[in-house]
This record gives sequence, C-alpha cells and structure tokens, in this order.
Amino acid sequence: MTIQSKLGRFDLTMIVISLVIGIGIFKTPSIVAEKAGSPLIFYSSWIIGGIISVFGALTFAEIGSRLPVAGGFYKIFSHCYHPAFAFMLNWSLVIIYAGSTVAVALVGAEYIQPILIPAAYHQIISPKIIAFVVMTVLFVLNYIGIKMGSRVQNILSGVKITMILLFSLVLFGNHSSDTGTIVTQSGGDALKAIGLCLISVFFTFGGYQATINFGADVKNPQRNIPISIISGIAIILTLYLLINIAYCQVLGFENLKGKKLLASELAKVFFGEAGYKITSAVVFVSVLGFVNSMMLSNPRVYYAMSEDKILPALFQQVNKKTQTQEFALSFFFVLMIFSLWLLEAFEKIMNYVMFIDSLSMVFAAATIFILRKRMSTMNYSGFRMKLFPVIPILFISVLLFVCVNVFISDKNAAAIGIGILITGFPLYHLIRVFTK
Repeated sequence: MTIQSKLGRFDLTMIVISLVIGIGIFKTPSIVAEKAGSPLIFYSSWIIGGIISVFGALTFAEIGSRLPVAGGFYKIFSHCYHPAFAFMLNWSLVIIYAGSTVAVALVGAEYIQPILIPAAYHQIISPKIIAFVVMTVLFVLNYIGIKMGSRVQNILSGVKITMILLFSLVLFGNHSSDTGTIVTQSGGDALKAIGLCLISVFFTFGGYQATINFGADVKNPQRNIPISIISGIAIILTLYLLINIAYCQVLGFENLKGKKLLASELAKVFFGEAGYKITSAVVFVSVLGFVNSMMLSNPRVYYAMSEDKILPALFQQVNKKTQTQEFALSFFFVLMIFSLWLLEAFEKIMNYVMFIDSLSMVFAAATIFILRKRMSTMNYSGFRMKLFPVIPILFISVLLFVCVNVFISDKNAAAIGIGILITGFPLYHLIRVFTK
C-alpha cells in the first residue's frame, strides 16, 4: 500500500515555526545579554545565529530532498556511516531529547512559581520541584492513556506567536528604557563573547532540522521541503529580532541580564500585575503542551529506531488496551528525572544539550558530502543548494565553534556529553548480542 503524501508547502512551513518557536525565546535572551556584555554583541549574535540557521536549513533541505524518508534525521546516520558510529550518534540523541524537555519544564516552573507559591516558600518549593511534579503528572496521564490532541498543540503554538507579536508592538509606542551603551571590545574578547552567546542562540533556533523527518509525508518534497524550511526560518528570525528589540527597549539592556521572567515582565509594563500573571500562566500552559508532546512523540521515535534494530525490541511493546508504549515512555521519563537531578539548572542543562546536539548536527550536515558523492552518477532533479560546499562548511564550522565554547565554559556538561557518546559503542555491541 502506497502512503499518500499529505503535507503541502504551507503545512510544512507552519511545522518549522512550531518546532523552533518554543519557550527558549522567553528565557535565553537574558543569558545572551549577560554573555554579550553590550547591545552590539547581543544583536550580532542573534543575526549570526539566524544566518547560520539558514545555512543549516539549506543543507538539511538538500539532505531531505535527496533522502525523503520518514525518520530521516536518525536514518541519515545509518545510511551514511558505519552502524556502530550511527548508533552512537542516535543513542546520544535519545538522551538529549530528555534533557531538552527538562530544560523547557524548568522554564515553565520558573514562570509559574511566583503565581502559585508564596514568596516565603520559594526555596522549599523550587522550580526544580515544580518541574519534577509537572513531568510526573504528565507521565502518569500518558501512561494510563490520556493524551492531548494535536489541535491543542497547534493552539499553544499560535498563542506563543501571538505573544511575540503583541510584545513587539512596543516598537511602535512610546515605551523606552536604557538600551545600554556600545562597549568596545578587542577582537578576541568579542569573538569569545559571541561564541558564548551562540550556545543560547542556537538552543533557541533549534528544531528546524527535524523537518527532514517528514520527507515521506510532503507533496513534491524536492521543491517544498527547502522552500518551507527557508520561509519558516525567515519568519522566525524576524519574530526573534522584534521581541529582542522590545526586551531591550522596555526593560533596558542592563536590566535584561539575568532576568528570569522576560515575557511576564514585558506584560507587566503593558497590562500591569494582571498581565504579569496571565502571561506567566500562558507560558506555563505552553510548557505543558511541549512536555506532553515530547512524551507523546519520543516513545514513537524509539519504536521506529527499534524497528531498525537501533534499539532493543523492548521499545516496541505496546499495551493493547491503552495503546501506550509503557516501557519506552517509562524510559524517557527516567531519563528526564536523571537529567533534572544531575544538572538541575537551566543553563547547565542547555550547555549539555547543545554540546551533544551541535556535535550530532555536525555529522548530520556532513552527510550532504556523502550523499552528493554517492548520487553523482544519478539523474537527480531535486533541490540543490547554491554556493556548495561553502554553505555546509560554514555551518559545520560554526557548530564546532559552539562545541568548543561549551567545553571552555562548562567542562562538566561537555564531559557528560562525551561520556554519553562513548557509552554508545559498547551498548551497540551489547544490543547486537541480544538481538541476534
């Protein structure tokens, strides 16, 4: 039976936007401001991040067009590399998906804590405790078969985009604050600052590469995949620049540093205390939607990887009554709790996620050279990026630059990432023994 392609260009563009615009934009600008030290470095980092993300989008657009299969992002590794190395990369991705979910859960917990918990109890009922409770409740609901519909997920994504546009209206008003002074830095210091900023910036821009997983579901993938990815990133970059300008104009660049609840603080300026509380609640609900969607989708990713013998057959077990992948869901939940316990703080988890994610993206992007060589004698009529190989080389170089900066700024997070990657090698051979 042939699978009918259902996703058009507009559908995929909206998927790109939904995948990328998460909760990061309501958290990471304060970290970027702190690392940047000046508005010039701050804005430069976001623009560089956007441009490099477009380069990445072009690279993955061609990869997706050349290999339009379901589960494309993890299958390109097994298609292009030795099975053991492909497993090591995929195993690392399995782990960091849990870490990125925990990072988002912590953001939601920080937003809702001042609304639900009296100030006197903030140290006792910390964001870490709230995040733990949220993940546990959603795990239990998913385990017994209660699921959140896709329409709700789309509504939550729409709410986040609406919030960004609403806050950006300040650019047309009279609100203003100290936007900071331009600090002159030496070339080396500026480069170091940008490198540290890009860790958070790329975390906020991440997600567009997952669109190659929809390759088998897109109408005319050779044309629609690249156009959709590039259009989506262009919209996202515009939204990110608008809201960052709003942050600086309303809150002031210096006040932006270390600020935890950016969206709520902006809303407070516009709508007072009520706006502060409503926005905090909306961000928290959006977090619930994201965490829930990760609990729905990741067990299914494990299922597909198990079908390809990348993971043990145990990950394919489904409860016939509830249709829940009990073992896969429980495994994902345990990984989340472990990440929360081991790293605790948002920035620590972000560094750990970005080290592994950037490394896996390097090897994923490098497959374009392998695919081009293997298909050099074929009559390929799909998307072919211009300025090859300059674009993928620049993309890979910047990602490696991010990896180096994570290692310099947080050696523990980098060490954990390297350790996870290395453990994939003996685990691969162990799984092969039990699956024979």
